[in-house]
Order: sequence, then C-alpha cells, then structure tokens
Amino acid sequence: MSQTVDRALSILPLLAQGPADLGQVADRLGVHKSTALRLLRTLHEHGLVYRQQDQRYRLGARLIALAQEAVENLDVREIAHPHLVRLGEETGHTVHLAVYEDGEVLYIDKVESRYPVRMYSRIGKPVAITVAAVAKLLLADLPEDERRTLAAKLDYPPYTPRSTPNAAAFLEELATVREQGWATDLGGHEESINCVAAPVRGADGRVVAAMSVSAPNVVVTAEELLALLPLVRRTADAISRDYSGHTPTKEQR
Repeated sequence: MSQTVDRALSILPLLAQGPADLGQVADRLGVHKSTALRLLRTLHEHGLVYRQQDQRYRLGARLIALAQEAVENLDVREIAHPHLVRLGEETGHTVHLAVYEDGEVLYIDKVESRYPVRMYSRIGKPVAITVAAVAKLLLADLPEDERRTLAAKLDYPPYTPRSTPNAAAFLEELATVREQGWATDLGGHEESINCVAAPVRGADGRVVAAMSVSAPNVVVTAEELLALLPLVRRTADAISRDYSGHTPTKEQR
C-alpha cells in the first residue's frame, strides 16, 4: 500500500473516535500540517470526511452511507458457513444457523452430524419458536414491548413435559437468556434432543442470527453437550467478528 493511501486511511479511525482538528490529525499521522491538510481535502472531496464550522473534521455522510450499504449486502450465512463446518468437524454434532424474519425463526444453514442418528430439521423451515434455543436468543434481543406482544400472541404446544408452558414462563426465560448471552433447549421440543446456542451480533451489538449445536442423548448427555458451550460461544464470536468487524464485548456476550 502506498504511503499516501496508508496515511489517508489512518485518518478515518481517528475521526471515528470524534471530531479532530488539523493539528491533531497531523500529530497522529506524524506529518506536517500541510500534508495532513492535503489528505483531508482529498477525503472531503469524496465525502468521506466533513469539515465543521469550528474547523474540526468528522466522518462524512458518504462514508456512513457506504458502510450501511455494505452491511445491507452482507450475507451472514455465507460468512458463517466455514465456521459452522469447522465446528461440526470438531464436535461431530448437528450445527444450525437461524434468523428471525416476519415473526418466525428460520433455519438458514445446517451442518449434518457425523453420527447415524440425524435431526429432521430443514433449511428454510421455521423452528419451534417457544422452545428452540436459537429462537430464544433471537427473541430475547427484541425490545421489551415487542417481546411481550409476541409472547402474548404465541401458542405454547406441550411438545414434551419440558416445553415452555405459557407466555409468563417464556418471558422469564427470555430475560434469563438476554442476561446470560446464551440459550439451551434441553428436551423441550423432543425429549431425546438437546441443544446449546449462542448469538451472532452485528456492528451495533444487536443479534442478527443465532447458531447452535444439537445432539441426541443417545450420543451425548445434556451435561456433555453443555460442556461444549465455550466452544460454541467462541465460534459465534468469530462469526460476529467476520460479519461486523467487531468482537462482541463482555457485556454483549
């Protein structure tokens, strides 16, 4: 990369921290003010920085628009898939990726287990929204009023004795999931299937997808599956980093 381009790009992270004057930019780059001014003028011409009335510079609207456009065109499934495959190879269990759309939680990717016993989940089909671990993560991230409205509208099928029985219990579980940053389904949909899940977050910290590892208890016990939670969370963090450019903070996890 040429020195001029390198210096110009170095200005953007500086201004992302807040407006800066010419002297501050020159000091950060280690260049004369005339060089810094020339770089700032070029960035200004392209709409990447903006000079305020107080003569300080901030990030320009064009840069923000480009960032938004880039985010809208990101395909979380494409970014996540190599990570899901790697996790499937490490654990041997079924790995899912799901998103929330139009009131439903849908699987958008799946890596099959290496074991003969397979799950009947299908890409593109909705999950059991009141019990699935991925659904709990996605719904827990909704604003409180939206969570309450949705919970009141849902039916609560008694798939198993461990299924979520009603809206009050569901909201309580979502609050726990929101606080702890991960979720489980331990026999809530099928008594023989357990699942642990972690969130994939965007640049704003919001949950854009959820990923999970599932296995029948004839292969591993619930306790053995829960022991994989740190690995599942690290994988979700890696996907978040590739998707958003940021690693989720401790508060977000």
